[in-house]
Order: sequence, then structure tokens, then C-alpha cells
Amino acid sequence: MQHPQLPRSVRAALLGTWDLITSASPLVIAAVGLLWLAYWWLDPMPPKTITLATGPAQSAYSDFGERYAKALRANGIDVVLLPTDGSSANLELLRTGQVDAGFVQGGTVDNNADGAEPLLSLGDLFVEPIWLFYRSNLGPAGNGTWRVDALSQLRHKRLNVGASGSGVPTLMNALFDMNHMEPKSVTLSRLAPTPATVELLDGKIDALVFASAPEAPLVQMLLQTPGIRLMNFQQNEAYARRLPFLSPVTLPNGIVDLARRQPPDDVQLIATTTSMLARESLHPALRQILAQAAVQIHGQAGWFNRAREYPNAGNGKIPLAPEAERVLRSGIPSLQRYLPFTFANLVERMWLAMGIIIAVLLPLGKIAPPLYAFRVRSRVFRWYGELRHLEERLEAGTSTPAELLEELNQLEVHVEKVIVPLSYTDELYTLRHHIALVRSRLTTT
Repeated sequence: MQHPQLPRSVRAALLGTWDLITSASPLVIAAVGLLWLAYWWLDPMPPKTITLATGPAQSAYSDFGERYAKALRANGIDVVLLPTDGSSANLELLRTGQVDAGFVQGGTVDNNADGAEPLLSLGDLFVEPIWLFYRSNLGPAGNGTWRVDALSQLRHKRLNVGASGSGVPTLMNALFDMNHMEPKSVTLSRLAPTPATVELLDGKIDALVFASAPEAPLVQMLLQTPGIRLMNFQQNEAYARRLPFLSPVTLPNGIVDLARRQPPDDVQLIATTTSMLARESLHPALRQILAQAAVQIHGQAGWFNRAREYPNAGNGKIPLAPEAERVLRSGIPSLQRYLPFTFANLVERMWLAMGIIIAVLLPLGKIAPPLYAFRVRSRVFRWYGELRHLEERLEAGTSTPAELLEELNQLEVHVEKVIVPLSYTDELYTLRHHIALVRSRLTTT
């Protein structure tokens, strides 16, 4: 059973397409190879999961961690939140490579420890005051009017300084030393903020101290709890001069509740600035998206800062990640405003490589047209070899004219089946003309 043959015009089109593809194949192979090399080198696609060290339950770190998880989830990145005791614990987890990023207070770290994985900063995020809450009925009168404005007033009191992983115990030791207080003059405990708050309200301790952003639920609750007062650091300017990582801040009168005038007076506080640190080995795209989330989460005005004051580059003790620097300077890249993060990141990281690849391929592209022309003409030129061989046998007398004429007829049958693009038909007709000349010679011999 014979299969129907395609029309000659269709076969010509298909053959021309195949010639074009084959001729361009070196260029395609080179392009694919260079793209694979660039993809392998740039590693544009980030992991889909990141581990973020936060802090104790009901702390600002915990709350901010949830916000980061929500922001990154919208871009297809899952965030594993790891609760910790606080800043010092986060730093240790970062240095040992157990987490990808974490919140760290100013003063907790100055430089990377020897032998530890290098860290990069994604910017200072927010002010974190030192909150020292105490029961107001502990004064000599016991009538709830006791006010504390100096650490020396806490001698012989029961004070919770927080878990060792929070970094606050180290800070409090420095503050005690500056106030010429022996640590043993205060009964210290090291509970996490939540259980310490319970003991404060139950009267089992007299005061507690922790560092946190004002958004923390515990801060909000204690500021409005009857019988609990916030220590006024009257010498906050002096503390900030003595400890450079501290800064003086003021909690304005009525900022908590304007109608009830909470607090009733301005309260002077000392504060650290919290940064987000990330491992240097964390994928650049993840550092970028974390920095973008930081702008979104911390860019609003707060109790201690104006709008767009945070995040910022910080004091430079930990190098600022290049991705964070670009975000702080230019904001969210234009492509990410219109395209999904994964695709936009791929384009952003590959565009420079694409430019280099195109520059390399342009000279190679000049090879394709001559190669295409050679492939088409070779269908015609190969029969010139047969035709010339036939004439040589005629001149040498090794075959009779009748035999050569029969071979010539067979050659002409094959030539009639040759298909070339219209732009090369002149060479095919020239071959047919030369076949006719050889036939004329054979018939006259």
C-alpha cells in the first residue's frame, strides 16, 4: 500500500525549515550551554523555605516574626519561626548556622566571632526601649505612690532581668556597675517575660525588666495595669553617652491612651536599636525579600520614630547586605511590582548574563547564513561530482557512450527530485543545463 506523497511545495517548505534549524544548531547549542552556565553560576532561584529566629512568646520579636512570615508567604516563601530566649540566643543560632536570619539588639554583637559564619545586616528595624516595670506599693508609705527614677532605688528588691539568651542580663550588669551597685544587693531572677509578668502581678517579685518594641502585647498590658509603673530613666542622656549602643528616647504623655492620659507624664527611657542579621550564605534573593518586608513592616511612624525613619543602614558595625542597601536606596524593583517574585527575581538576576550571552552570540550568528547556504548548495554540487566523473570516463574510454548515456539519464532523474529554496533555483537550472551539454556530447561521440 502506497502512502500519499506530500505536495512538492510542502516538502520544499519543510526541507527549508529543517535546513534553517540545522544551520542554526551550533548557535542554539552555544546559547543553551551559556544559559546553563549562567544559571549554575548565578543560582537565581532561591530556596522556598527560610528559618527566622524570633524571641519569647508574646514579645515584639514573636509578633514581628508572624508579620514577616505573612509577607514572605505572599511571595511563595515559607518562613519557619523559631522561638528563642531573645537577642543573644538568636546571635548564637546565626553564628552556628542553625537559622538563616534573626532579630539582634544593638550592643549584642560588634563583629563576627572568629571561626563563626560571617553575618550581614539587613538594616536597623526599630527602637527597642528598656522597660523596667515595678509595683508602685513598695515605697516606704506603701500607698501605691512610690516612684523609681534611679536603679539604686531597687536595692534589696526582687528584680527579674530576663533569660540569659535575651541579652538584657548582660546590659543590666553594665548598668548596675555604672550605678556602683553590687549584683548581690538585688535579688535577681531569670524568668522569661511572660512568667515574670505573672509573678509581678502576683507580688512574688517587685520589678521586671526586658527590652522590647512598644508593639509587644506585654508592654501594652503592663502600661495600662493599675498598680504597675514604668521606671523613668532621668539620666538617659548619660547612659547613652556611656554606652554608645544605647540612645535616649521619650515616651510622650498620653501616647498609650490620650483620653486617660496614660502615661500621665513624659517618661525618659534608654533604648537599643534592633537589627535583622542574616547569614552571608543565605541566598541573595531571600536577603532581598526580607529587606523588602522590613520596609513594609517597619516603615510606618511609631511611638519613638517618624514614618520612613526605619529601616535604615545602621551604624555599620555589621556590613550591610548589598541587597538591603539597594532596597533602602531604591525601594522595590519595578519588575516585582508587576510580576510574581520568583519570575521577577529570575529576570533581574539573569538580565546582565543575558546581555553578555547576546554579545558573545552575535559574532557566532554570522556563521549561520554561510552554513545554511552551504547545506542548500551541497544538494546541487554533489551531482556536479557525478557529472565530472562521467566525463572523465568518457575521455579515458573506460565506458561506452551508451553506458554513460544510461547513467546520465539516471543522474537526471535524481536531479529532478532535488528540492531547493526559490532563491537557489538558478543553480539547479544551471546544473540541468550542464547535464544537457554532457548528453549532447555523448550523443555526438
